[in-house]
Amino acid sequence: MSEETRYQVLDRAPSSLADRLLRWETILLVLMVVVILADMRGSPYFLDLYNLSDMTQNFSEKAIVALGMALLVLVREIDLSVAAIVALASLAIGFVAQTGAGPGVLILTGLGVGAVCGAFNGALVTGFGLPSIVVTIGTMSLYRGLAQVVLGDQAITTYPAAFTDLAQNFIVDTPPLYLAFLLFLVFAALFAIFLHRTMPGRMLYAIGNNPVAARFSGIPVNRIRFLLFVLTGLLSGLASALLTARIGSTRPNIALGWELEIVTMVVLGGVSITGGSGTIPGVVIAVFVLGLTTFGLTLINVPGIVINVILGLLLVAAIALPILVRRILGKRAA
Repeated sequence: MSEETRYQVLDRAPSSLADRLLRWETILLVLMVVVILADMRGSPYFLDLYNLSDMTQNFSEKAIVALGMALLVLVREIDLSVAAIVALASLAIGFVAQTGAGPGVLILTGLGVGAVCGAFNGALVTGFGLPSIVVTIGTMSLYRGLAQVVLGDQAITTYPAAFTDLAQNFIVDTPPLYLAFLLFLVFAALFAIFLHRTMPGRMLYAIGNNPVAARFSGIPVNRIRFLLFVLTGLLSGLASALLTARIGSTRPNIALGWELEIVTMVVLGGVSITGGSGTIPGVVIAVFVLGLTTFGLTLINVPGIVINVILGLLLVAAIALPILVRRILGKRAA
């Protein structure tokens, strides 16, 4: 059975209880329950509502970018420059803030820089036919290098209170919710509707399964890929504005290493690294699994380097387990 057929078997509507239990989203839900139970046992402070709200601050900006990355991976592309875009956009936000601009202008600055960086990536990939992984490794060094050259060992720490309050204070008091987490939930719902309930969303699956066939069927493959790079850049710019407001400073190492965590969210969420398979609900559940895991380990004082090892193991498992699930479902279908 071909890999494409296996994806189709995995993505079809479950026909039995066994099929439902073997779906990746179900496996992730079970894993999330296990993580919650382990966290509850490990620390009495885990279920504190304000602690849980503070936990969302550790992953919300990354999760917003992961939504755009999921669509890119779905069409067989990837953007490893997202963290560097966050750094470059934060640099631009810092310079504009020094002119006395308000929160609206600062957020628009982040969005604008992100869109330009995303468009540059997309133009290189779709216009010149270059591999996205090679292009974005190069632009990752370019964008991060620009921020490091301009800032050196300095930091920009002067931001208007109206801007920092947006990310540092609760946007909703009951239950306590921060702006970044609320935006993630709204975007997740919109992305899910777009991908799973609209014709353009079905086009993304078609491109991921067979880009040549999609092109011959009239789907503007390169245009869609370009727009997805721009979208991912926009979300990175928004994440930059939210992160900069939350920490109240711009440094050249801001968001360092985010690309690995974002890719982990996407792949653990069940989006196939070879394209054509995956769901937004799976990515959302994966975000919570990773967030809860990191939060629980932090509460019991596990060192950061150990947490990184665990996250690396989750990434390996996320790549290996779907292959095993597809083989099982493929044998059942045969």
